[in-house]
Amino acid sequence: MTTHNDCSEISRSQLSVEEALELLLAQSRPIADSERVPTRSGLGRVLAESVVSTIDVPGWDNSAMDGYAVRSADLAASGGRLPVSQRIPAGVVGPPLESGTAARIFTGAPVPAGADTVVIQESCTIDGDWVQVPPDIEAGANIRRTGEDIAAGSQVIPAGIRLRAQHLGLAASVGAAELTVCRRLRVAVFSSGDELVMPGTPLGPGQIYNSNRFTLIGLLEELGCEVRDLGIVRDTLDATMEALAEAAERSDLILASGGVSVGEEDHVKPAVERLGSLDLWQIAMRPGKPLAFGHLGAARTPFIGSPGNPVSLFVTFCLFARPFIRRMQGIVGSVRPAAVTAEVGFTWPRPAKRREFQRARLEPDKDSRPRLSLYPNPSSAVLSSVAWANGLAVIPEGRVLKAGDPIEFIPFSELTG
Repeated sequence: MTTHNDCSEISRSQLSVEEALELLLAQSRPIADSERVPTRSGLGRVLAESVVSTIDVPGWDNSAMDGYAVRSADLAASGGRLPVSQRIPAGVVGPPLESGTAARIFTGAPVPAGADTVVIQESCTIDGDWVQVPPDIEAGANIRRTGEDIAAGSQVIPAGIRLRAQHLGLAASVGAAELTVCRRLRVAVFSSGDELVMPGTPLGPGQIYNSNRFTLIGLLEELGCEVRDLGIVRDTLDATMEALAEAAERSDLILASGGVSVGEEDHVKPAVERLGSLDLWQIAMRPGKPLAFGHLGAARTPFIGSPGNPVSLFVTFCLFARPFIRRMQGIVGSVRPAAVTAEVGFTWPRPAKRREFQRARLEPDKDSRPRLSLYPNPSSAVLSSVAWANGLAVIPEGRVLKAGDPIEFIPFSELTG
């Protein structure tokens, strides 16, 4: 396992994206607390205890189609012409099927005792109270068997799954009225910079609106986190230490944007070092080269500091903070974003020294072939590029690309929410 000292050793040189993520995930610890919630309130939560079914689903042999329930042994002798002896809608249990008769039956209705086949109504001909069915129908057709979906005592949903709508439906199908889920992760966020003001406030000389606050909180809320917004922290060491100390006592994780460099007005780094420990990593990627990681206070609350440029913040959050958070939330299995292979519709004539994560859009070209196009301005300050894109094109270091070359593409569906 990677230790804190190991991080310091590696931080002397640039890390690859894989190395940085591995170091980060090695120090992510799932929170232990859980709570019971109604199943209808479980969307987006991480399951802390597996759901085990106490019933068979279906609970009885039932008809998969609207049609007629018959005994297959009766068909040869009757030529498939049978009197209809009963009608069984869904929710009704009919009496045992009389020999030599058929039962009108509807989808989901219990198959009556004695019947072993359901013939779909489209294959039948009705003549008053009689039905003509194909005499060579396959025995056992169109019947859903007891427990063929879920057997009593089986695990339905394993712990460590982030619950989606289909999971809630599955839990409800076995009668689970409540679910045991991990407590929501409490994440404190703040921005540093005296140049920042909130939307709705007139801009003064040299001031900008604090877009990072909204981006960061939105990304966290999409992950189901409980966000503690500490707002804009003044650019002083005392104010920064005060905000960090408060956050460390009441949060599971602290995220900051900006102020993690070594300039005279960058107070986050010395503040974290006074209250705990900090590693400042240089990652061989663009945008988002610097990333800070440390721990604060007696509880060693994790701290992640991202660059202040809005695109760098977005990219580093998606590639590093998001997997770290997903592991803390208790998600089991891979927490890394999955990439797909896509052809480029552009040229990249000059090989990059660092791996590029360019804002890209995957969409059909004029020949209806899916191709990647890049936003024309690669600056990490251009937040409109993130709103325009539907994912990140991964351009390997040292590569020259021409139209049609395959590269990795990470869709936003893998990077947010």
